[in-house]
Amino acid sequence: MRRLIAFACRGETLLGTLDAATGTTGILIVSGGNEPRMGAHRGMAMLATRLAAQGHPVFRYDRRGVGDSEGTNGGWRSAAPDLAAAAATFRAEAPHLTRLIAFGNCDAATTLALYGRAAGIDRIILANPWLGQDGDALPPAAAIRKHYAQRLASPGAWWRLARGGIDLTRLRAGLVKLWHSPTPPLSDTVLDAIAGWDENASILLAEGDATAIAFQAAARHRRFTTRCVATASHSFAGHAQAVDAAILAALNQKVVLTPSVKMRPSR
Repeated sequence: MRRLIAFACRGETLLGTLDAATGTTGILIVSGGNEPRMGAHRGMAMLATRLAAQGHPVFRYDRRGVGDSEGTNGGWRSAAPDLAAAAATFRAEAPHLTRLIAFGNCDAATTLALYGRAAGIDRIILANPWLGQDGDALPPAAAIRKHYAQRLASPGAWWRLARGGIDLTRLRAGLVKLWHSPTPPLSDTVLDAIAGWDENASILLAEGDATAIAFQAAARHRRFTTRCVATASHSFAGHAQAVDAAILAALNQKVVLTPSVKMRPSR
């Protein structure tokens, strides 16, 4: 059964949605960007329905200034109080819970990595964690590097190069600039925060998504283990099974592979 719940955060009224179930591990879903709690393509609402049907209580909410919640939208950097209030409300509305895990995509994943422990969350699942600057559309350098690597691996590209169809000087200059582009300043802060969760953090990446590519590039010297889904969709459109598997694996504390998912360490 799903019901709406109003709760307070810093003098404003936030709205959340509880999908009730009898399980003792609750799942808190945090929306990324400025999306309301239903998520892209209603993906988070449908995810909550599926998880609750399997016996797991699910709580979603709109942070201040987003969706049905009051207040000013200060972006993900100001979302720590909202996260803490939502987690506390979830536990109060489902007092049988003994453990709380949380799932977030993009800057919601970043929010969880940085602020989840203070909110009393026990385990996090991070999808395509955001490492860019505020206001950036994408963290592009790593994605563009991968694009060039794929192009230069193509025999057709080398044939064009041999025939003079590619300006070698411009290509070399562009690649040098991209290769030496600094990682965003946020990277080390977020990666250190994820490392601090030890085995209580799981990472899910859409391997063709620019945000995920940037994360893998920044984390290449870290010993994180990721679940990579063969899609370029930032919201994993058409890959609901992979998202469910990542969350259920965290619930069960074991890996449950699906045909569209492969395990590999970040490089």
